[in-house]
Amino acid sequence: MSHWLGEDNARHSGVRDLGRGLAARDIAIGLAVIHTLDDPVVGPRIQAAAAFADGVDAVATILERDSLPRMGAFGTVAIAGGSAVVGLYLAHRLAHA
Repeated sequence: MSHWLGEDNARHSGVRDLGRGLAARDIAIGLAVIHTLDDPVVGPRIQAAAAFADGVDAVATILERDSLPRMGAFGTVAIAGGSAVVGLYLAHRLAHA
């Protein structure tokens, strides 16, 4: 977590709890995406919601980039932003399959 948020931030128990919460959120969203892939109505909506969550992660990181390690911020924006774009593409493909 220190590579992502920095040594000082990673030492706080509240930050570690936040990290666990985000991990649980991502697992739940991933399971929802997998579970609804075959549903032509719900599947694209869940995929779009997952993409939205990834987009919010990217934007939040951009807004706080000055207080984060440069490489951690860059990696988070790249992964979350890329996931948001791919998620929106997949939502579109699922909706029009």
